[in-house]
This record gives sequence, C-alpha cells and structure tokens, in this order.
Amino acid sequence: MDFFLLADDCDEPLVPALSQASFSSSSELSSSHGPGFARLNRRDGAGGWSPLVSNKYQWLQIDLGERMEITAVATQGGYGSSNWVTSYLLMFSDSGRNWKQYRQEDSIWGFSGNANADSVVYYRLQPSIKARFLRFLPLEWNPKGRIGMRIEVFGCAYNIPFTFFSIEIVVSDNISDPPHLDNLRAVICLSITREPKLLADTRLPSPHTRINLTLGSLLDDQHWHAVLIQRAGKLVNFTVDEHRHRFHAQGEFSSLDLDSEISFGGILAPGKSVSFSQKNFHGCLENLYYNGVDIIDLAKRQKPQIFAMGNVSFSCSQPQSVPVTFLSPRSYLALPGSSREDEVAAAFQFRTWNNAGLLLFSELQLVSGGLLLFLNDGKLKLNLYQPGKLPSDITAGVGLNDGQWHSVSISARRNHLSVVVDGQVASAAASLGPEQVYSGGTYYFGGCPDNSFGSKCKNPLGGFQGCMRRISISNKVVDLISVQQGTLGNFSDLQIDSCGITDRCLPNYCEHGGECSQSWNTFHCNCANTGYTGATCHNYGTPLSWWVGRTNETHTYWGGSSPDPQKCACGLEGNCVDSQYYCNCDADRNEWTNDTGVLSYKEHLPVTKIVITDTGRPHSEAAYKLGPLLCRGDRSFWNSASFNTEASYLHFPTFHGELSADVSFFFKTTASSGVFLENLGITDFIRIELRSPAVVTFSFDVGNGPSEVSVQSPTHFNDNQWHHVRVERNMKEASIQVDQLPPQTQPAPADGHVLLQLNSQLFVGGTATRQRGFLGCLRALQLNGQALDLEDRARVTPGVEPGCRGHCSSYGKLCRNGGNCREKPSGFSCDCTFSAYSGPFCSDEIAAYFGSGSSVVYHFQENYPLSKNSSSHAASFHGDLKLRREMIKFSFRTTRTPSSLLYVSSFYKEYLSVIIAKNGSLQVRYKLNRYQEPDVVTFDFKNMADGQLHHVQINREEGVVFVEIDENARRQVHLSSGTEFSAVKSLVLGRILEHSDVDQETALAGAQGFLGCLSAVQLSHVAPLKAALHPSRSALVTVSGHVTESSCVAQAGTDATSRERTHSFADHSGTRDDREPLANAIKSDSAVIGGLIAVVIFILLCITAIAVRIYQQKRLYKRNEAKRSENVDGAEAVLKSQLDRQNAVSENQKEYFF
Repeated sequence: MDFFLLADDCDEPLVPALSQASFSSSSELSSSHGPGFARLNRRDGAGGWSPLVSNKYQWLQIDLGERMEITAVATQGGYGSSNWVTSYLLMFSDSGRNWKQYRQEDSIWGFSGNANADSVVYYRLQPSIKARFLRFLPLEWNPKGRIGMRIEVFGCAYNIPFTFFSIEIVVSDNISDPPHLDNLRAVICLSITREPKLLADTRLPSPHTRINLTLGSLLDDQHWHAVLIQRAGKLVNFTVDEHRHRFHAQGEFSSLDLDSEISFGGILAPGKSVSFSQKNFHGCLENLYYNGVDIIDLAKRQKPQIFAMGNVSFSCSQPQSVPVTFLSPRSYLALPGSSREDEVAAAFQFRTWNNAGLLLFSELQLVSGGLLLFLNDGKLKLNLYQPGKLPSDITAGVGLNDGQWHSVSISARRNHLSVVVDGQVASAAASLGPEQVYSGGTYYFGGCPDNSFGSKCKNPLGGFQGCMRRISISNKVVDLISVQQGTLGNFSDLQIDSCGITDRCLPNYCEHGGECSQSWNTFHCNCANTGYTGATCHNYGTPLSWWVGRTNETHTYWGGSSPDPQKCACGLEGNCVDSQYYCNCDADRNEWTNDTGVLSYKEHLPVTKIVITDTGRPHSEAAYKLGPLLCRGDRSFWNSASFNTEASYLHFPTFHGELSADVSFFFKTTASSGVFLENLGITDFIRIELRSPAVVTFSFDVGNGPSEVSVQSPTHFNDNQWHHVRVERNMKEASIQVDQLPPQTQPAPADGHVLLQLNSQLFVGGTATRQRGFLGCLRALQLNGQALDLEDRARVTPGVEPGCRGHCSSYGKLCRNGGNCREKPSGFSCDCTFSAYSGPFCSDEIAAYFGSGSSVVYHFQENYPLSKNSSSHAASFHGDLKLRREMIKFSFRTTRTPSSLLYVSSFYKEYLSVIIAKNGSLQVRYKLNRYQEPDVVTFDFKNMADGQLHHVQINREEGVVFVEIDENARRQVHLSSGTEFSAVKSLVLGRILEHSDVDQETALAGAQGFLGCLSAVQLSHVAPLKAALHPSRSALVTVSGHVTESSCVAQAGTDATSRERTHSFADHSGTRDDREPLANAIKSDSAVIGGLIAVVIFILLCITAIAVRIYQQKRLYKRNEAKRSENVDGAEAVLKSQLDRQNAVSENQKEYFF
C-alpha cells in the first residue's frame, strides 16, 4: 500500500492567482495595511500587512482554494518601512480549523525571518506540505518598528482521490488470485491502537511467526499521515510519516499466500480463520495503492472486483474540534461562568506529557474556598477546600501523562462531589457540610494569572503544559474562536485552534536500546541494562558482556560485526531472534542461540579477556568459544602526528555526527593556543581548540547560532605533557572534559535545530583558513569510536611528521626494575636487557622453582684469563677489573634449612655467599681476602625458612656493605677482609657443585642446596634466572636438576607446601616432581619457665622491646615503600587513566571473568 505522491517541478508561485478574499488576518492596522496587500514584491496599499497590535497572537492566513502541495515559502517586510518579522511559525490546515504546526527536523518550531524591509528570505520545505490553508504567526519583529509581512508560497496542485470511511465500513478487493502454498494463509493487518500509533501485524505461512510492530505517534490529530509498506522476500520496510522500521518476517517461506479478498478500512470477519479486536476504521484515506493498483479509482468507477460495505463517500468532511495549547507554565485560560450558581461543573479533554500541573481552579462564592483539579504523578486529583474544614479529595486515573486524549468532567453540588475520567466514575464524597456550594463566576484552566490581577487562583504544582479541547462549563460548550478573537474571557501564552503537542521520543534518539520518556519540553533516556551511559546512552558504560582487547579497552561488538555498530552479525543483517536486540539474546529462552563470526578489526586484537555477567539467575548459563589468534601492538593508542607550523594541517573526509558526535584525543604542546580540529558546513560547524594556555574550548553551531563550552584549568596545558580531551554533542547537551578536571556541560535548546550538517573536509591540527593552527603533537584521535590514521596521512603532508617525540619524559617511569625507556616515533618501549624482569614494562617476575639438588650456574669466565668466546656480560667481569661495588637483589621462599640462596666465586678463592643457617637465620658472608676469615652479617630476628616470600637487597661500596631484608630490617657493616672482588668466576643459585675453599656454614648449606622458589635474581646488570629461563644471548648458563619457571607470589590462606604446589601448576615449562618431600624447617623452641619472678619480668621486658623494634621497622618500611613507589605509581596511574579515558569503560571487578 502506498500513500505517497511525488511531483516533479512543483515550485510554481501560488499567491498571484489568489483573490483578495483569499487573504485574512487576526487584525489590520488600517485598510491600507490589510492582508490582501501581503503579496511578495508588491507595493499596493501601505506595502504589506501589519496588524493593529504587534504581539505574538497575530496571524496572516491564505486560502489556496483547494489542497495544494506546498514546497517553499518566502517572506519580505513592509515596503519602504521599518516593519518586518524576524521569526515566525508556519501553520497549515485542510479546513481552516485545527491548525498543525510545520516543523523542521521534527523539533524546530520557528523560521528565521527578515533583517530589513526589502530582502526576500526563501525556505524550501522538506518535507512538503499538503494543505489548503496556510497561516503565518509572527514571533519576533523589528524592535524599532512593528509587524510587517509580504509573502509568497510555491508549489503545485495536489489532486488526490480520497475516501471517507464510517465506523462500520469494510471494503474488500478481489484483485487477483495469488498462488496457494499448501493451503496455508498469510496475514497483514494495519490498525490504529488505543495510543494513536499504527500497528502492523504480519504472519507468514508458518506456525509461531507472528510479528507485531507499532510505529508513528499522535495519529489522532485529524491531519493526514503517510503510510508505506514494502516487502521483498522476508525483508519488510514499514514507514509512517517518514519514520521507518525495517525487519525480517519470520517463517519458513519467503512469499506471501494472501487471501483473495484484501480488505481496507475494516475486517470482513464472517467465515474468516482470523479475528481482530480492533474496530473498523473511521476517517479518510487517500492515494490508496496496492502493488500499483489505484484502489480508490476502482471503487469510484464501481469496478466489479470492488465490494463496498457501509457508508463510503468520496469526500473527506469531518467535524473539526478547536484545541488550545498551553505553551508554558505561565499559560492560563480564564473563562466566565454563571456567578452564584448552586453547582460547579466543567468538562474538557486534555493531553500532555507532563506528570503534574494545574488543570482547573474555580473560586467558591458565599463561603471562602475553592475547587482545584490538577495532575500529580500522572494521576488526577480533585480538591475542594473550605476554611476550617478538612479538604475533600478525590484521586482518579493513572498514567494520564501518556500524550493521549483523556476526558474529564467534574461536579460539585450541595453535598456531592464527583469526577469522571475517561468514562469511569472515580469516587464521590458523601458530605461536604451544610453550606451550599456556589460557583465563583470564573474558571481558570491550565494556570493562574499574575497576582497583580487580583485573582485568588491557587496553583500548588505549577502550570499545565499540553492541549485542551471540547471545554464546557455548566454543560455549555465554550466557543474558543471567540476567545481567540478577544470577545470571550482572557488568556496568556496560548495557541488557540492548534494542538502543539509533539512526540519527542519519535524517533527515539536514545541509542543502544535506551528507553525514552518525555515531558513537554524535553526527553530523557533510561540507559539501564543497555551497557551505555550519557544523556542519550551514547557512551560506553557497563554492558552485560564484553571482551577486552590488547590495550585493555573494552568492546561490545562481536564476531561478524565491525566496531562502530556495537552489534552482532545478526544485528547488522536484521535477523536476530528478537528484533528488539542486536544479538541473539537467549537469556529468557529455553533453547540455546549463538552469535558466531570473525573478529577482524586488528587494532583491537588479541582478545585478552571475556566477561559475561547476568549469570546469577537460576538456571542461567553462558558459553563461549575463542579461536586462536595472535596480534601484537597498540597502534591506535600511539598513532600520532607532529605539527610543525601554524599553517600545517591534516585533512580527512567529512565527519558525520548528525545526531551524536564524540571526539577524543591526546595533545602535547608548548604553544599558548591553536586549533586541534575543525569541520565546517554551510552554517554549521564544530571546532576544538586550545583557546589559551589554561583553556580548552569546544565550539559548534547546529543552526541555532554559535555555542561554546570550555574547561579552564588551574595549571597550564602547554607544559609539554600529554593531556586527554573528550567532547560530546548530542540532542540533549554538549560537554567537554580535559584530563580529570570536572566536565563542563551546556544543555541543548528544547526546540532548536538538532542535526549537525557538515560538508567540508575535516581539518586536524589546523583550520580551513590556515590560521591559528596547532603546534605540537596529537595522538589517538577518535571520532565516534573510530580511530583516524594520523601517521599515514602525515607521511604525505608537508609540515606534518608522523609520530611524536618525548614519550619517555611522560611515561619513562613506567619502565621498572632497571628497565630503560627507549623512544619510538609512535610510543615508547622498555628495554629489559639489564633487568631481572621481563614484560612490556619490565615488571613481570622471572622466577623458578628449584627441586632438591638442583642449581643454576652463571659463568662469568670460562677460565682465567678471559676466553675468546665468552659473553659480553662476562667481559665486564674480566680478571683485570677490580669490582669495588655491586648491587644484588633477589626474592626467595622456602621451608628448608640449611639452604644456599646465592654464591659468587672468584678465581682467587674470594667469594660471597647468602645462606640460611641451620637455625633459620639469614647470613651474608663476604670473603674478599683468601687469607682472612669471612665477614658475616646475620639476621636472626625470625626464622627465614618459614615458607613466606622474603626480599633481599645487598649493596657494597668498597668496604661498606648495606643489607636490607624485606625492606624493613637493615644492617650496615664495615668489611675487614678487603674492599675489592677480583676475577669473578661464577654465580650459583642452589646447590654448589664445585669443590671450593669455603667456610663450614657455607659448605654445609651449599651441599644441601635450595628447595623452594627464587625470583628476580640480579647481580648488578646480570640476571642469571632470566638467562637460564629466557636465553637471548650467548651467556654460559648451566642448569642442573629440576628447575622450572614458576611464580613465588604466595596465596593467602595456604600452607607452605600447598603454595609451592600452586606455583608449580603455573609453570609454563614443566611440572614439579611431587615425589620430593618438603622438609618443614619451621622450628618451635621450647620455652623454659623458671620459678624466679625476676626471670619472668626480664622475659616480658625483652618481648616488649622486640615488639617496639618491629613496630618501628614496619613504620620505616611503609614510609620508604611509599617514597619508592610514588613516582612509578604516579606514571603508571597516568597511563592507565589515559587508556581508561580513551576507551571510556570501567570494568567491575566483581563480575565473572573467563
């Protein structure tokens, strides 16, 4: 069915052919200023129309004689005068009553008018208007003059046949006999629902294939609405008033087996296999086609295949009601009643989106008091109050702010109070007291006048915004046209003979399935359960399931889809099992469904984590399968460009962010100002710039005039450090945030233009005028979530270089544990060559589990002197080099005593050993002179073989040694055995296999070896465990026994044995030999309790002193730890926050991670 007519070259001027009688107006200043003189470019009379009084209730109207298609309008001011209109409304009607306002972009209420008396301002109407009557309503005019207008209207004839259907009409058309498919039937039904929306009910010839869709809104406004249904196979387009819904019909077949009788205006129910609850259509249809067949033409010619029932006429004449619109909370309508009548009675219909507002107030005579009728929380409340008495209240209805027409009648007479809502009597109060109720003479609808008028009207909840019609007082219908003409009652801020309600939720500008609700002036988006946040659910929030990519960003698109739609493959193809969702959501279905496809956007890969939530419900399950893939890099985050001159820029295709636009990027500069980004349209534009050293500004214009919103910082942005900017503009608001500063927001006007219409190239780093360009670096530029390749464009653009320098100045502290920051054109890297750690930031622990009798030997020299094939590391330990200092770090965990942790030998029988003695104490033994006994540093404050993780650091500077255990116990000693370590031979971890001249304690521990976990072992720039487990050079490392890569981090709540087994499960290179028992070296000394009181007191004092010492050490450790990690954590927090801001998703750690 098709209700559209497209006319070619429909731009003829229509006003010249009209007679003087075709013009009318609200008033005229004089006979020479009458409406008949309001023809474009004419100088007759006073040269145009001007009303008697210039206010917003004046209008100029033309009658085109018949329905025409109007495609454009033009305006001028009064000839040779200072009278012109600067903005106006355009209304249209078929009957000269019940005017409808023309809107652009579904929300724009006004047209911009003239700036002088003679220039012509022309507007093309898209879409065009099909109407007989047009009315121009001036809103603003030249403040130094008065209202003055000359007009022209362009268009063509619109001769479309129409048919009027009464309430009992059925029209059946035997158009053709379509082929049958196994005697199955398909049904398509269109009907108007209670909420005036169009319902489409489709069923293909398969069981359980019914689809119900609703589209359109406020279709009961007594104006024409266009409907179009198109089907190709299973793909169906359903369009109402240019709002389209596309879906896939369900069923096994792709063709319709329709009944041979096709009904319009009703259902011929007898003998049919289906039934519908909707009433037959009562109203007018025009331009009615089915597959190109003109149904109305066939009916008018009484063709035999047309069968008509009921009252069918080929004209459209329906009684028109006169509505009135209450435009603001200050609106009111005051109507006279009969004073001192013994009944207060009124009736009317209303429609609104607001949940509160005054509907009616009437003052009572003889007895003080009044009657109030108002909306509160979508319910109707009738209140009769009298001094000294409890008020009488009645509550009726629910959800009356749904935008639909609701009828109300109230009555207060003698001792009876009643209210009827939509035909339902709500309740009645049985006794109002002995006094008689008399009306006060004036009824105030929608609000109260200003107190200066002396009115006693009360308004507890604010004014009503909405429409009313069919107002009657004491059973007498009020003539609202007389009110408009000023002969009855008075009013303020009303629009009479028009209902200006509009559905701000159609189309639904809430993205990603957000639920739209509205008031008279704006709409709101409920983003719950969408996974998105923001005014229009545009920003990433916390979805129910997502996956994490390579730079820790969160993604909610799945296999077979691209990042931008945030859908699954079925959402793109429109064939999801539930058309409300963009994936095959089966959370509430008995059968499993799946979404399968390839994740091919390489900038986001590999998948590092999959998160599935909403699994807490009974019998709720989730499953996933991830195929193999390896992709490295972070090109999107580090993609950058350097702008070297103010005239340089990069250009990209036009940015399309008509309804929602978000832009994010990082910048670094020393300049005081510059434009980051600009895109222009004919009048619209967007621009983001560094306005001054401490101000970043987002400027834009979507047709309502330039607007801007800025962030001002207490410190300067031109500090050559990276700063993150994110701006967003949607139908609700515009916002900007820089770094962690509070975001700044500017609400959008309630009835302004909404579409951002750009048509030029997007300029990055500069402007179209090549002025005020940006000097510095831009990085990670994303528009609506899509990254722009700055580097690729910079390679072919003069004045711009790919990449940025100086990343290490911002992020170098992220390279931990001795890693060195290396600059890259796009980012930085951490060189972990001389670190005992690995990973992108040299923070991944390299640890090993040592089985019984195992060892790792790192050979500095094969023999003395240095052999030719030794490593470069060994060369630095050449025998001729005297080591006057070294730094040693490592961590360990064991339960065995004695144990040898680390042993360094030399060819001169000098050595260093770190052991755990038989009593559990940790000893550091230096022997730097073969002829002297070793110097021993002992830590015996606790048993170090307790199964806990301990950290050891040793620093020697000539004869001074500083030893730190667990970052709290510290000792400094002066060596007596020497100051130099000569001809270092090897470093041994675990069992000492060579025969050497060492002291007895070292020999005992060396023979026993080490059983447990060692990690992050480093001697100056040598990392023996790293060389053994991750060989990357020719260093000579010998591994004996069972040594496997593991992790030494203990898990809370497990004993030593279970902890070591846990680490063995985490091994990547082998498994632990569980046949080797673990010796429990945790000794418990027997406490001997003496009988002497002095001994007991002495022991208690000792314990107290030790506790105080431990407390002091813990405080010292915490202070040092805070100082040590302050800079590193600060830099890491900066990078992490930048990654989080770029991806705009925070993960809830309480979710289920797979």
